Amino acid sequence: MNMPLPRPIRLAALAALLAAPAARAVSLDDAVRAALENSPTLQAAESRIDSAQAMLRQAKSYYFPSVGLAANYAVSDNPPQAFMMTLNQRSLNMMDPAFNPNEPDGTDNLRGSVTAQWRLFDLPRDAGKNMARFGAAASAEAFAAARNQLVHEVTRGFYGVLQARAFAAVQEKAVQSIEESLRIARERFAAGGAVKTDVLNLETQLAQANEELIKARNGAQLALAALNAAIGNDLVTADNIEAPGQAALDAPPPECKDPEAFENRPEMRAARLMRRVKEQDLKKARGGYAPTVSAFGSLDADSGNGRDFEDSYMAGVMAEINIFDGARTRAAVQAARAELEAAQADEEKARLHLRLDLQQAFLGTKEAWERLEVTRKSLETAEEARRIVQEQYQQGAADIAILLQTQVGVTAMQTRHAAAQYDYLTALSNLKRAKGELAD
Repeated sequence: MNMPLPRPIRLAALAALLAAPAARAVSLDDAVRAALENSPTLQAAESRIDSAQAMLRQAKSYYFPSVGLAANYAVSDNPPQAFMMTLNQRSLNMMDPAFNPNEPDGTDNLRGSVTAQWRLFDLPRDAGKNMARFGAAASAEAFAAARNQLVHEVTRGFYGVLQARAFAAVQEKAVQSIEESLRIARERFAAGGAVKTDVLNLETQLAQANEELIKARNGAQLALAALNAAIGNDLVTADNIEAPGQAALDAPPPECKDPEAFENRPEMRAARLMRRVKEQDLKKARGGYAPTVSAFGSLDADSGNGRDFEDSYMAGVMAEINIFDGARTRAAVQAARAELEAAQADEEKARLHLRLDLQQAFLGTKEAWERLEVTRKSLETAEEARRIVQEQYQQGAADIAILLQTQVGVTAMQTRHAAAQYDYLTALSNLKRAKGELAD
């Protein structure tokens, strides 16, 4: 997965894009870039990546010694406390006639300390670091999966706008064609070559076509609004959207050469990483049975009654092991093992789902291509039939019912062909999504 550019650079590029003149055509790539910048879903995923990286840094910090500074001042006539204060100040004189350990005077002590501790061996610490590392990687994969899905959604919305606009254009041509047929019918009726019902039938057909045109235009506006909602701003308009080149429609779909391509999808990688997180969680829980070994030390300075500071130090190694904790560790191990089994089941579930998703995407692309090929040929046939019938009707050699039938057939085929074109392009995008290629 390619790492994204720094956010300030991406925002500057987006600002330059939005500041471009309104007449500039907006391509699919432009729409995708804008959506990637504006998506709150991706922004949330980026924040989760930052959080996971911070947790990893926190886990790694336990491999370093901890160092602290402390200072305290105390006054006491408690015999043990006073005795130890004087002893730490290296001023205890048991030969002094006034020395009475049972009735000491008030004794003060000012102590400064530097302490250090270093965990030398700790299995739960090692497992916690690995959990954080796998968790950070899983967050990155979740970001890639969200990006993959968003790119496809914007692509589908972009082609949806073009498809809806094509539907409206088909209806506009249908209206124009019926208007022309109506003009001919009126001329023939005025000349006595047609009956009134021909004119009335065409007027009815024209009204229906205008109604369909209104619906198609409204559908185009709704598709445009949905696309801009997915992008996050009103970047695309009916006038600046850029249609794809014909080359994409002429290229057949790729063959299914790697039926296991879904294994490289970010969702699959994330599922594997989450299983590894749970494996480390189980290791961490089992670490409750293992000993821990730590090194510690301190450097102290004590002073009282205005005397100079006297230094002392202490250093050592400490080992600890859990003997009995009320079965708390055993319960933690059981819970972690159950979580691991659930993660393993989730991984297999993801594998089955993604395999089916890829198969459906390949079949959908193949079906869309075959539909496109059929509609291409059918549209040519329908348009030629209409041309012939229109000429025959103009010469009085064809009935109005045949004319209406051919017109309806052409409109239907034009609509189906427009649908097949953008369904095919959308299917190609869906195939890339199913293979995880849009996340790169």
